[in-house]
Amino acid sequence: MKTGTSRPEGAFVLMLFQAIFWFAAGLSAFPFALAGEIWMFALGLVTWLLALLVLMLGIALVWRRRRARRLAMALQVVCLAGTLVQLLLPIGANHGPVALMVNVALPVAVIWLLWGRKMRAEFSTSTAVS
Repeated sequence: MKTGTSRPEGAFVLMLFQAIFWFAAGLSAFPFALAGEIWMFALGLVTWLLALLVLMLGIALVWRRRRARRLAMALQVVCLAGTLVQLLLPIGANHGPVALMVNVALPVAVIWLLWGRKMRAEFSTSTAVS
């Protein structure tokens, strides 16, 4: 199957990184659950489910599923909105370069890769990989 662009594969790699970061964040919540903060166990599980969702969306992008592009872009916009809230509210969130790269630059890069008329055409005319 000949494809017009490799942008979905690039977005998949970035979303794979994002899923790995979320998996690690969910894993880091579990020791707090052992220390008595039971709700941290639920938070870790929800974070793992989000990581799984991102991974599945990335796979759907590579397969060029019609809804995958819109869902991936919507998820990245929600991530950017959450980051904006964290940056604006004085809640003690990390404002270092790593946090900015993971929470701002990575979603912006995914949105940039999936944006545009060419990508809409790529996902609307393609068929599933056999």
